[in-house]
Amino acid sequence: MAGKACRKPFGKAKRATHPLELVHSNICGPMNVRARHGAFYFLTFIDDYSRYGSVYLLSHRSEALDCFKRFLAEVENQREVNLKVFRTDRGREYLSEQFKQICEDKGIIRQLTIPYTPQQNGVAERRNRTLLEMARSMMAQANLPISFWGDAILTAAYILNRVPSKSIPTTPYELWHGRKPI
Repeated sequence: MAGKACRKPFGKAKRATHPLELVHSNICGPMNVRARHGAFYFLTFIDDYSRYGSVYLLSHRSEALDCFKRFLAEVENQREVNLKVFRTDRGREYLSEQFKQICEDKGIIRQLTIPYTPQQNGVAERRNRTLLEMARSMMAQANLPISFWGDAILTAAYILNRVPSKSIPTTPYELWHGRKPI
């Protein structure tokens, strides 16, 4: 039937074989309520190999560039390896000339998703959704006001880095740091 066209399913993506070979990123927000620390957004960076995630709270989307610089400095110093490929959606925070220039200067290949296909950045999209679900559950259980969402997101990220998952044989923390969490 000619009138029943549908989008073909996405195949399985090839996984990275080393830390910082591929990092996924996405920004989530704005939230309806300002966090205790003034944030309305959170930004995630997830290493494809280990699934280790870093989360930053932001007051404005424009802070994403500074967080990316900070993330790069931290992980490249810890790992003594440079980021190879950086996958994001086409959010305006990732499309600035400064962002493009940093990636060019450091030899980072940018992978931008096709518009309106969040599946292509599924690792980051799913991580953000999981963080939000965990944060809501923790806040409801602790009977905390909604302004604690930032603290709950950071706590959820901490937990996710320390629990095993189906996608990797050990915890993200162990793959990232090379040792068990303390």
